[in-house]
Amino acid sequence: MKKITLLVLFLSCMINSYSQQPSSTKAERLSLDNGWKFHLGDIPFPVIKGHNNSYNNAKAARASGAASPTFDDKEWRTLNLPHDWAVEMPFDSTENLSQGYRKRGFGWYRRYFKVDTSDRGKNIELQFDGIATHCTVWVNGTVIHRNWCGYTSFYVDITPLIKYGDEINNIAIRVDAEAQEGWWYEGAGIYRHTWLVKRSPVHIITDGLYANPIKKADGTWEIPTEITLANSGKEDSEIEVEVGLLDKKGNLICKNQTTTQVEVFGQAIAKLNLPVSNPMLWSTDEPTLYKVYAKVKQNGIVIDETITSCGFRTMRFDKDTGFYLNDKPMKIKGVCNHQDHAGVGVAVPSSIWEFRLRKLKEMGVNAYRCAHNPPAREFLEACDSIGIMVMDENRLFNSSPEYISQLQWLIRRDRNHPSVIMWSVFNEEPMQGTEVGYEMVRKMTAEVKKLDNTRPVTAAMNGGLFAPINVSQAVDVVGFNYQEWAYDDFRKANPDMCLTSSEDVSGTMVRGEYVTDADKRLLDSYDTQHPSWGTTHRKSWKDINERPWLAGCFIWTGFDYRGEPTPYTWPTASSNFGIMDLCGFPKMAFYLHQAQWIQDRPIIHLVPHWNWPVDSIGKEIKVMVLSNADKVKLLLNGKTIGEQIADKYEMNTWLVPYAGGKLEAIGYKQGKEVSRTKVETTGNPSQLNLIADRSALNGDGRDAMPITVEVLDTKGRHVPTANIPIEFEISGPGRIIGLGNGNPNSHESEKGTKRSLFNGLAQVIIQSDENSSGEIILTAKFSNVKPFTIKIKVNKSEQIPSVATVFPDLVLDKWLASPVFLSKPDATIEIADNDMNSWEAIRPGQLTEMKDNGYIMYRTNFIPYSNQQGKEGNIVIKKLTGKAQIWLDSELIATKNEDESKDLNIPFKPKSQKQTLNIIIEASKGDKVGLGGMVTVSD
Repeated sequence: MKKITLLVLFLSCMINSYSQQPSSTKAERLSLDNGWKFHLGDIPFPVIKGHNNSYNNAKAARASGAASPTFDDKEWRTLNLPHDWAVEMPFDSTENLSQGYRKRGFGWYRRYFKVDTSDRGKNIELQFDGIATHCTVWVNGTVIHRNWCGYTSFYVDITPLIKYGDEINNIAIRVDAEAQEGWWYEGAGIYRHTWLVKRSPVHIITDGLYANPIKKADGTWEIPTEITLANSGKEDSEIEVEVGLLDKKGNLICKNQTTTQVEVFGQAIAKLNLPVSNPMLWSTDEPTLYKVYAKVKQNGIVIDETITSCGFRTMRFDKDTGFYLNDKPMKIKGVCNHQDHAGVGVAVPSSIWEFRLRKLKEMGVNAYRCAHNPPAREFLEACDSIGIMVMDENRLFNSSPEYISQLQWLIRRDRNHPSVIMWSVFNEEPMQGTEVGYEMVRKMTAEVKKLDNTRPVTAAMNGGLFAPINVSQAVDVVGFNYQEWAYDDFRKANPDMCLTSSEDVSGTMVRGEYVTDADKRLLDSYDTQHPSWGTTHRKSWKDINERPWLAGCFIWTGFDYRGEPTPYTWPTASSNFGIMDLCGFPKMAFYLHQAQWIQDRPIIHLVPHWNWPVDSIGKEIKVMVLSNADKVKLLLNGKTIGEQIADKYEMNTWLVPYAGGKLEAIGYKQGKEVSRTKVETTGNPSQLNLIADRSALNGDGRDAMPITVEVLDTKGRHVPTANIPIEFEISGPGRIIGLGNGNPNSHESEKGTKRSLFNGLAQVIIQSDENSSGEIILTAKFSNVKPFTIKIKVNKSEQIPSVATVFPDLVLDKWLASPVFLSKPDATIEIADNDMNSWEAIRPGQLTEMKDNGYIMYRTNFIPYSNQQGKEGNIVIKKLTGKAQIWLDSELIATKNEDESKDLNIPFKPKSQKQTLNIIIEASKGDKVGLGGMVTVSD
């Protein structure tokens, strides 16, 4: 790498009304999500026997079996990504409970695409955002990557392998979801987005723009940018690099530029500072974002550019007073979460991430721990824009080169996000209290600091804290998992360390249940139950909030998730730890934390519901009022049950003899009523209701929304005890992609058009069609109740640029060309099994210049696709040049008498076994003859 020469320290830091955006990017990032062929189950590779087969098996572009470009996938299912096949599987008591009793196994994906000849010379990269779990990837029959983590993205330069024009490119992926990285539901398949990226030969690499603002000691701000450049061209290049800062309206704030040289197949890093005066700050209340762009110019012409969001904020941990955001003390009120959602598994649309984050924000959450793996890129973008801080967590605790590279990827990808406030290198590792663990974390921390020294490193420890050598000595912030008993002792022994809870509570409850019934696998929702390692929500928050030196908490968990059923096993298939269920419907703990965490508006909520059976009349029902008021009053049917001073930790509880009617709670502050809520005894279900999360969808084929399903009584009141089956019909430019109801014991399918309510609620997730507009009409039906219909507008929107879908005929592209024969050869001539040298491997599209008068033979073997066998078909030969005879097996099927290039369409009846195609061409010395174009077998 050559040293960067600073040509200009030109700084234009004026706050003017320059509203011109950078010219449109020269790179193309095209979605590859649509049009994949999928096969559930493994496909064994052919057994390799014989010298010729063994020889070819060892060569590039000669992959066999389902990895071969010519493999017959016509009968495979066609689908769009993201895709999680595990969520489509039935529940099975013999499968792993940690994976939610869902079979995972193996699967294959295949995709075809073309690349225009105008793209020749560009850098072309494949990007996979996430595949569960391990995978092997082939392009055009050549293995290009093996990925060993289901949560890390990978980017592969495939420039040398690309075919152009009418030739077909093929991607084949074998996914091994038997491999298991977690003890929770991990899904199976290509569950995040896929991309094809085309760039100039000299370009900014993926995740190559680092722009994280910092506040200097003198109080001024700057953005020290780093732009990592690569060159896949044919000569060293002198280029200009420009960076600039844009506000949210697109106004240019400042810019800077320099020059550097990038060697062929080398990299260079351009470093430029952007000083900024008085920026608006990013915070959880006002998440102000800016944009930093980087342009690469050659001879004054922009050849590549990229853009990233950034935010101006300071954050720090103090050993005595906890966490500070923008120099203001803030208690971290966080939750831990896995990444699956009802109906869709881990193939979560970006808009559902946004929905989940909005629900957390509504609860009072200001921080999110990605448990226990890197999240989707789109998730962090939502955290940036919504204003939720993130503990970004590494998946695999391993300091060997392969896994250090995974950690480096995480930091490079995520270090521009203002929402990210901590890097976590592991969760609950058995070596945490050993010298080996300490040394591993010491190395991993050093690797993080090389790439980002602005954020602290932590590790979530559930033991080993008092060992003579332990991981806490190698991190910036010590994370406690369920170690509340150790808070004070550890603080006393280590007064100079910064401390936070990284995981706590693990309280269990089932939404809408208020009586524990072990036979039915149901848990009450009064915050009374937890496993041996956990505690209640109320006690945990008190322990943390009353210790100013503890930065805050990350509750296990914000949402229920599949797998890890606790305390019950089968038929329970998902966790009970969530503050919300798998759909995002609140449990009692949601309102508890609202009352504990929200101070800028009145909060009051009542549990339980007030629909109890007749035999409950006169029996005492436990009633809780969850409020941030000073005092609360409880009334039943207008009569006061009692008043209590509000307890900000424990909340307020009464035992109320049950009588049907209306139960009310009133909150007071300084003697004045500030809040009121009620629950009522309802009638039987008599009408359906659908509640859309938003009023409209974008017609881009990706936008999705949850729709709440409920039933009402004759007075229009929600019936909280309804558990009835609902059927759905949908029409218009959209589809149902998932169903759920939050019942941890339900084994109903999460796909299709039927779902039962659970304790009054269910959820339907709909998604727009690609390039669509109009109205989606969703209808819910139940028994003889009048159907209910909701209309969702679909707005015409800009489409995500994508790679066109191609479903090709059988392409014959592996040919051998004989040496020149002086006399016409026999079309059935055999090639010795160990003769690797007499005949030359060629690809169609390149003519052969004859060295002598005579004959040349072209040969290939193929097995017709299953849907072609026994039917009438055609062998299509494009641009065949020279006088030729075409033989199929031992039969002459066509003759070409012209020397000139010509397309041939030869009818034949495909067989079910291997067939041999021979083309014998007669020509004179100096003639250019052969296969000038593609050869295909069509229906």
